[in-house]
Amino acid sequence: MSAAVAAPRARVWAALSDPGELVHWRPGLVAPLEGAEGYPRPGETVRWRCRVRELPIELRETPLEVVVGERLAARTQLGLFRFEASFTLAPLAADPPRTRVGLQIQVANELPVVGGTLDRFAARRLATELAATELMALRDWCEARRPRERAPARPLLAAAAL
Repeated sequence: MSAAVAAPRARVWAALSDPGELVHWRPGLVAPLEGAEGYPRPGETVRWRCRVRELPIELRETPLEVVVGERLAARTQLGLFRFEASFTLAPLAADPPRTRVGLQIQVANELPVVGGTLDRFAARRLATELAATELMALRDWCEARRPRERAPARPLLAAAAL
């Protein structure tokens, strides 16, 4: 999936790579627990405090590939749900600056859940909903502010449901 974002590529990259920004736009993310210094570094796992429908849960994310301003791929574990996500950034227009953000999520054909599994159709639907939600949230966050402006820091206590 992809989305057009009315912001320069550097602005979108900052939203993807700055833990202080991630907790403001990424659905469910509340705060880093461990490993966020220098994020994203390939191979270094970051643990995040997360909420899924008001249930606290730990999200573990390990960047696999980092090409500054162009690509961020990571392996993610949210409880039993494991997947790989790859964000790609490309210029879309120069005036005004716009960015094409692609997001590919790869999940197994069958996902374990308590007491059973989700088949490939349910897994695909879940991955599609996750990608759409993340792209919309990223677009809304990047378009809400001008590239050079910084909003005052907000407390890291509240979070949206995943």
